[in-house]
Amino acid sequence: MRKIVLLLLLAGLMLMVGCSASNGGKNITENVAKDEITISAGVNLVAGGFDPTTGYGVWAPDIFHSHLLQVKENNQLVNDLATSYDISADGLTYTFKIRNDAKFADGHSLTSEDVAFTFETTKSKASAADLTMLDSVEALDESTVVFRLKAPWSTFVFNLSEVGIVPKHLYNENYGDHPMGSGAWKVAEFAVDQKLILVPNEHYYGPIPKFKKVTILKLDEDAALAAAKSGQLDLVLVESEFASTPVDGMKLYRMSAMDAFTINLPTIPETTDPSGQKVGNNVTSDPAIRKALNIGINRQLITQNALNGFGQVTYGAAKELPWSNGDMFKDNQVEEAKKILEDAGWKDTDGDGIREKNNIKAEIVITGRSNDLARYNTVVALAEDVKKLGIQIIPKSAPWSECREARNLPTCWVFGQPNPIEFYRYYDSSQIGVAVIGNPASYTNPEVDAVIQKALAATNSDEANKYWQEGQALAQKDIPYLWIVRPEVTYLVKEGLKIPSLQKLPTRGQGISIVENMNEWSW
Repeated sequence: MRKIVLLLLLAGLMLMVGCSASNGGKNITENVAKDEITISAGVNLVAGGFDPTTGYGVWAPDIFHSHLLQVKENNQLVNDLATSYDISADGLTYTFKIRNDAKFADGHSLTSEDVAFTFETTKSKASAADLTMLDSVEALDESTVVFRLKAPWSTFVFNLSEVGIVPKHLYNENYGDHPMGSGAWKVAEFAVDQKLILVPNEHYYGPIPKFKKVTILKLDEDAALAAAKSGQLDLVLVESEFASTPVDGMKLYRMSAMDAFTINLPTIPETTDPSGQKVGNNVTSDPAIRKALNIGINRQLITQNALNGFGQVTYGAAKELPWSNGDMFKDNQVEEAKKILEDAGWKDTDGDGIREKNNIKAEIVITGRSNDLARYNTVVALAEDVKKLGIQIIPKSAPWSECREARNLPTCWVFGQPNPIEFYRYYDSSQIGVAVIGNPASYTNPEVDAVIQKALAATNSDEANKYWQEGQALAQKDIPYLWIVRPEVTYLVKEGLKIPSLQKLPTRGQGISIVENMNEWSW
């Protein structure tokens, strides 16, 4: 049924395009300002569940809701709803003053009661919006809200940029498909996994959108490209392998992102945990394997082969982030990598091109998500590149559910957030086995744990950043993760559509992040 509806939508769009075309097939309106656009930017924009209290907005932008703080230019936190805030000397109390001109899309004023309600509701739910550090939140008056933490938690300010404020007077269990926030856009029509039609929130306190209507369609790769070629779409997300395909009237838009394709390398030998789940890996648990991979691979070549060159090689968290250590070493050191393996006893004694040690082949199965072709292609390109080292990688396309086996079978993850808490989640030993992404390398280093605790307890960002950088330098010696590339997100954009730069590195968000500043787009 959904496919039939989408075909009807596309047929209607084609009819409109045909009716507007003349003069040898050229669109007579192509040079005229438009007040409506139609786009396709990945599956998640029309998936529904636009509820910040259940985690919407943590991994990608939320254009329906306002936030106390926002990550903006140069990846720095700035005020959004907040006009000012103070942090107590002990790092336990955050007092916020909020603006008095914010209104929800129904015209109802946003007050500190809505802020308190949002965070209380979010805290009560287990989601990606982690508020376990929050003890209480209280609305002191209409424009003052106070957060009290259980212990100092320096990254809490980033949590405040991830949770959009919902209206207390309208919130219910169905809110996720009918959001009524105070952001730039409101929902005019929504059919889950089919289409989403947006119109401006006339009450928004920021720049009011210039387009009166935006239609967002869910289309698979082939259908989206075909629709773009026939002139039906003003913007379309395309995989890197199709990004160079010429389309009349459209240009390529390349968006850099902070997200990195990163492979966890289990640091412990294979065993079974108390729950009966297989964890650890007998190959990657050898530090020599991890170190040889890290310096021996050619990230630039992998990027070219997997992503047609649409990406930036990376060696850790994006160096543009204030808390990152940046690039700490060079790769493609093939001979040095081979020596590390030889010295550790990994030798090819049977001449099959694959090293072995203690009757264990240097053979690693690595999964790439089946619904993210770019990840799988990166694993395939990595497998081809490491043959020169005498290591065999077997790529495996797997659904997200199978990625729960990552503590045993290395997996290609997407790591990248403005919030340094991700370093804690991936490197702190207390996070091993917590949810799906809790330290999938089973990495333990008491020195790193101690530095992370200092970073979390810091009461100012400069002090915290110093500790985060120290932790990265310590962990870099052990290589629990193989950072490879930050893929660019590629779109075809119709000539005439102007998209201002975000002036920062957004998250990849599987294509969603392009709409973060859609209220500033113009024709």
